[in-house]
Amino acid sequence: MSLHEDTHRAAPSPDPGTAPVPEAGTAPASDPGAIRALDPATTPAPACEAIPTQRGAAPTPSAAPTHSSTPDNTPDNTPALATLARWAAALRPEDVPDRVLSLAASQLLSQLAAIRTGAAQPPGARMVRTFGPPFQDDPRTSACVLAGLGSWLNLDDTAYAGHLSPSTVAVPLAYAHRLGLEGAALLTAIVAANECAARVTAAATLGPLRGQSALHTHLVGAVVGRLHCEGAGADTWTDALGLALAQPPWPLLRAFLASDARLFSTFAPVRTAMDACDAATAGFHGPPDLLEHPDGFLARFATVPLAEAVTDGLGERWHTETLSFKTHPGGPGVDAAVDCALDLHRELALDRLGDRDAIEAAVEEVVVETSLYTLAAQRTAERYVHGPGAPLGALVLHTPYTVATALLTGGLTVADLTAPDRDEESRWRTVRRVRLVHDPVMTRALLASEAPFGEAIRRAGSDAAPWLEGFGGPELAAMAATARPDRAPTDFTGARKATGARVIVRLADGRTASRERLVPHGAAGPHTRLHHARLMRRKFTDLGGPDHVARAVGEVREMPPAALRAWTEEALN
Repeated sequence: MSLHEDTHRAAPSPDPGTAPVPEAGTAPASDPGAIRALDPATTPAPACEAIPTQRGAAPTPSAAPTHSSTPDNTPDNTPALATLARWAAALRPEDVPDRVLSLAASQLLSQLAAIRTGAAQPPGARMVRTFGPPFQDDPRTSACVLAGLGSWLNLDDTAYAGHLSPSTVAVPLAYAHRLGLEGAALLTAIVAANECAARVTAAATLGPLRGQSALHTHLVGAVVGRLHCEGAGADTWTDALGLALAQPPWPLLRAFLASDARLFSTFAPVRTAMDACDAATAGFHGPPDLLEHPDGFLARFATVPLAEAVTDGLGERWHTETLSFKTHPGGPGVDAAVDCALDLHRELALDRLGDRDAIEAAVEEVVVETSLYTLAAQRTAERYVHGPGAPLGALVLHTPYTVATALLTGGLTVADLTAPDRDEESRWRTVRRVRLVHDPVMTRALLASEAPFGEAIRRAGSDAAPWLEGFGGPELAAMAATARPDRAPTDFTGARKATGARVIVRLADGRTASRERLVPHGAAGPHTRLHHARLMRRKFTDLGGPDHVARAVGEVREMPPAALRAWTEEALN
């Protein structure tokens, strides 16, 4: 596979997030992440806290937890974990903007889709046989099972910063079900967990662990998700967070990408967090300054520590607004390219050519022009992907495989990542015709967007250079110097995830067609902010969820405890 920079193509269209361009095919003109497909006949290809819960003891249902602390101004030397805990422990539904609660409802439905899909596969079924069903008498174990089932297929949603939902949704879901909470309390716990987990993750984003490998995200998300449901006091939160983060996990890529260990990547940190909550409730203390201490978390887990990111803008800059929703299984960087390939499959009417062997024979070359972010993920994946039998954990990162599959089949599903579909020879012949090309303009757009790490780079300023060079070389560091916004946004209402791609397909009959997207379908951006509810209803039903359950997600905020319990049980049935 050739990874090179094509210097003969013109720059792509201006950022469609601010100037929507109508497009042909099925993508609506209101979707600013998409850019009009080329007419191959006339246009050249473009460039490039905690109340103890006894095992088996059913708590008394309640409308909402009673929180024992209220926010107040804290001195500048208050440890970050204590400030974060005090704010989050006091968070009520009325403190959260409606738009943020709405995003949390879509996030809930999306993660329920991921959990039910993960449980339906053989490895997920083994997890349920071994550790019990998603909802069980012990909410601690329930939280772990929900976390494990919902993360391993890469259907979990992301944010700036982190893969939040396996803990920030799963743990509140388990405890709301067991404690008998109402819908508003569940959504508020999800938001609190998002905000805390994302902020701690953001503080260490410029470090060696990112994305799904940043398992410390789930230590924080799980502690906060449980203690908010239980109505614990802020001091208990601080202790539990300090205990949970005392020995954060450092995963090994070999196991995560190529074995069933990936099912436990979130299960294990959530279990650690549950133990930390129990310990804090029993009176054990954790260090409140663990994040910023010279011998603490950031000193070990961040190349460029951003401690101020933990507490800046609490209640103003909602990280939940940076959510990017998964519309198909896939790892970082492949989403936009897959979206383009799906559009081209329809536009070129490839199904009319016959079976997959016929379509494969008609595809002469596929070029994917994209950012250094996608190329970095590809370099990791290709060490594990050599043809039929490739492990699922690496395939979801492999742009040629996911693009070839989308182009040949008009879809990308979990079945495409496992035998027998994964091992079709026609698919692998097409994979070998896909090459990746660096587009510097897309890399600059990536660096200028908040997610996946543009906001961290902006906050770090020139201090980010060593990390950038380690991630993508001197070229990436040089680009970041010119791509960074001069000022921080006051909030995340305009956050984007510009992990773009352009896909050019050349057919044996001489036709050439191209499609590009700067913001993937479902990723943070203007279109997703308007349409996330519809998109996640579609995701849930496409993955086999009942339509009436999907349609009722808009009512979750008003659901009393019994209705919420019934709805969540049906969602996973």
